[in-house]
Amino acid sequence: MPRDFLQGARDYYDVAVIGSGLAGLTAANVLARQGRSVLLLEQHYKLGGMATWFKRPGGHIFDISLHGFPYGMVKSCRRYWSREIADSIVQLDGVRFDNPMFSLWTSFTRDDFTKQLVEKFKVDPATVDAFFDKARGMNFYDDQQTTTRELFDEFFPGREDVIRLLMEPITYANGSTLEDPAISYGIVFSNFMSKGVFTFQGGTDKLVKQMEDELKKSGVDIRIRCDVEKINVGRDGVESIEVNGRTIRCGAVVSNANLRQTVFKLIGEEKFDRGFIDDARAVRLNNSSTQVYMGLKEDDRLDVSELGDLLFSSTAPTFETEALLSRDITSRTYSFYYPKTRPEGRPRCLVVSSTNARYEDWAGLPEDEYQASKQDLCETTLEALDKYVPNIRERVVHVEASTPRTFQHYTAHLAGASFGTKFEGLAVSRALPEQISGLYHAGSVGIIMSGWLGAMNYGVIVANEVDNLLMSRGSRSTSGFEESVAGEKS
Repeated sequence: MPRDFLQGARDYYDVAVIGSGLAGLTAANVLARQGRSVLLLEQHYKLGGMATWFKRPGGHIFDISLHGFPYGMVKSCRRYWSREIADSIVQLDGVRFDNPMFSLWTSFTRDDFTKQLVEKFKVDPATVDAFFDKARGMNFYDDQQTTTRELFDEFFPGREDVIRLLMEPITYANGSTLEDPAISYGIVFSNFMSKGVFTFQGGTDKLVKQMEDELKKSGVDIRIRCDVEKINVGRDGVESIEVNGRTIRCGAVVSNANLRQTVFKLIGEEKFDRGFIDDARAVRLNNSSTQVYMGLKEDDRLDVSELGDLLFSSTAPTFETEALLSRDITSRTYSFYYPKTRPEGRPRCLVVSSTNARYEDWAGLPEDEYQASKQDLCETTLEALDKYVPNIRERVVHVEASTPRTFQHYTAHLAGASFGTKFEGLAVSRALPEQISGLYHAGSVGIIMSGWLGAMNYGVIVANEVDNLLMSRGSRSTSGFEESVAGEKS
């Protein structure tokens, strides 16, 4: 008999959380701590969403997602998870840029970026301070009309080298482009500019295990391999979910699935107003990425003082969004992992190369072409990496690639979108409970703060809205709370 992954589950929960990305995990934990009965459902066999990992023979453990987030993660983890989790967050040693326009090292703090812009790029100090102050003052509920290009033109007209320095890492971090709203850039940039770039020592495997332990301590009912097929809606709002052939009633649903998937697949457009559906259809998915994972021989060591933790490399003469997404790869971001990354495990050095990519460039390839393209991706990446890690082909013992199809397969995310939706998704996400009482969405939608910190804090905001609904079935404004959470930039 096949295993029943819902064995022992109740017939009713206050809240069903669909998906275990960082937003879903955090929403579940906050709600359970508030005394709510919470069912957390994950279609995969591991929790974490894009914050995940995989193991390969020889002691290699590869993290999938971004190797770096802002200091705000420390405060959010301490407040909404545990001190133990917060205490494992450590600062990266250094970030490098290497492209035809410039080559430099930075600690990725405001002070160091100011010094670089003033001394290396000869920008007026007052202009630099004014730019940082404007970015620092941005919030996700601000004006969305000004584009990132217009923001740069205001402070650094004609300075494509400065734009490249300021823009390239944020494009990698949340997929934003020069054509997107300035707030989708400024919020993320100013978060990182607070105190630098941080990572979780011990890897995502340790992080997710600690989060799982906290969830169980809080009383969350965690169920893996449970793929929700439908959210049932009645006259008064959310009534139940259908999962693994079973109907479970609930007072509210928090969907951590893709926003478009939530609206069009789990609910169905007939349940929404026509204007809302038009807005939902207009929401653009963000881009995906390709990654190449490389494990070095057991006794081979990389030197952090030579390579840093993150390296933004490019052979493109200028910064262009199209070049970043092209199958003809000119820009790669390397994450270097040293024994310090997982001090409790077997000492290994790993390199992960990431490139932004379009799902459609990979989706329709026949299987033989797809496998050949993955192999070519590995080969060209090794060739490019040899500039920074000499003789890399002879030093690696494991190489494999992932594509947008890989991300879609394991996360069930539409088009393998690494960063959810573009900025317009936030308004649609926030409007869901106005359409259907008890229906909420939390995840990566462009401009809460983006990345790990944004997803986590969006989960907190939504959890408090759900708790308010369950307590009063009312609609008391939580805008003050939203602003306090979104304002935690340091």
